[in-house]
Amino acid sequence: MVARETRNYSSYPDAELLSLLATGDEQAFTELYNRYWERLLYVAGTKMRDLAIAEELVQDVFLDLWSRRETLDVRGELSAYLAVSMKYKVINIQARQKRAADYKKSLGDAADHSTEHLVSFDDLRHRLESLVQGLPEKCRITFRLSREADLSHKEIASHLHVSEKAVEANLTRAIKSIRKGLSYFF
Repeated sequence: MVARETRNYSSYPDAELLSLLATGDEQAFTELYNRYWERLLYVAGTKMRDLAIAEELVQDVFLDLWSRRETLDVRGELSAYLAVSMKYKVINIQARQKRAADYKKSLGDAADHSTEHLVSFDDLRHRLESLVQGLPEKCRITFRLSREADLSHKEIASHLHVSEKAVEANLTRAIKSIRKGLSYFF
């Protein structure tokens, strides 16, 4: 069994820890994590105002650091690099949250409008039924045969034993009365 060399990583500068990290040194990674997680959590927590999301973002930044360790090219201070990484994580999550909120709002607006339209349609339908019920009997029967049974003028005339002119006159009277009664809706 080979004894593992124990080093005091806390005294190493960031640049040296990054070099060790590139070789897969987990202790160097742990030292960087311990050195910067609290600062990153503070930044993320301040921006997100949600500790669970802030912790997740910190984990994401360090996960990215670990997964990119072999190709990572940090120019300048590691603290600045990590701060910028966190900034972009926060921006991305806020944009995602805004899109989700906008989408939910648009669904809510559509539902509100569809409910309004449904209520308006029901009001209109009830008003129309009331107006049809209020028509004189021959007008009402002629209107229902025309609009509900979808019969032609000739078929209605034959069914009611009246002339086609009488059917036209009754329909004209019915439609005029209904339009006047529905003018409130339009």
